[in-house]
Amino acid sequence: MSFPQRLYTTKEICAAKELINQGYKHDLIVDGTVDFKVKVNQAIEYLKIAGYYDFFRTYLKEITEIDGLTQLRETEISIWANQYAVENPVDAASLLVQKAHSMKEYLDGEVYYGGNAEKRSVMKRIEFLQILKEKTLDSTVEQECQRLLDLWSESALSF
Repeated sequence: MSFPQRLYTTKEICAAKELINQGYKHDLIVDGTVDFKVKVNQAIEYLKIAGYYDFFRTYLKEITEIDGLTQLRETEISIWANQYAVENPVDAASLLVQKAHSMKEYLDGEVYYGGNAEKRSVMKRIEFLQILKEKTLDSTVEQECQRLLDLWSESALSF
């Protein structure tokens, strides 16, 4: 059985879930300009350092550069992202984790959008930043994680 190209129907979602439960991982595709690919690949390195790379590849197969709003494309198993979303690779890595978490909830049949779902996905993003901060050997990355955690802690109070 191969992974469905798109996830529109219940049958396709069930097939995808079955493969994921068997340990399926996507071969990640990054499509865009050279600068976009460099930034995304740096973000992917941070996913690896924090131990989130397999989680990401479980739920998403592609990151495509667009000239528009960054969004999770659930039915396409992909993220459409603009250049600004990946400008800061540490923040971009946390965004990738957040979107993968939302994709997981989509596949699990949970409500993956709206207030409570947004709160859960932001908490996953914060969790990632905390782990990356602990695991990185780069003091600049550690400082950036702390800066982002401080920003998220301020906005998390509004949830």
